[in-house]
Amino acid sequence: MKRQEGERDRKRTQVIPVWTYSQARKALPYLASVMKTIREYRLEARRHQLAAARLADAPGRPHRAAIIAEQEEAREARRAEERSQEGIHELQQLGIFCLDPIRGEALVPFARNEQLAWFVYDLFDPECLSAWRYHDDDMEKRRPISEVRDIAEGSAVV
Repeated sequence: MKRQEGERDRKRTQVIPVWTYSQARKALPYLASVMKTIREYRLEARRHQLAAARLADAPGRPHRAAIIAEQEEAREARRAEERSQEGIHELQQLGIFCLDPIRGEALVPFARNEQLAWFVYDLFDPECLSAWRYHDDDMEKRRPISEVRDIAEGSAVV
């Protein structure tokens, strides 16, 4: 069966489960645990990538042990990256998006004035959820969490 022209141009509608502020607060221990794990694996991957690059860039002709060590570092980097991706996927199953794994930032969706918005989770902030932003805001935009503490439950369609 041939597709119609309009089908390609239509945007795909995706339903994102939204959270309330109280639900997000209750999930903080779990979210912190997963974000710490993702961060650790991502840092481990970077360490192994750097070690592999240093071995590859060593002056002179590489000997057998150096070639094996470089391959092992590259393999360990891939393994660590795969584990970090598993954690990111685990969060995505909950509708949470890992913004920056190294900085420990994630976005938890909620609805505000019938618009998609995000609680900004920060692993290194003592409050963890101290800011929020609308979906269409600049990525750096942070609004005070006090504005949205009592959000109604529901779903947002984007």
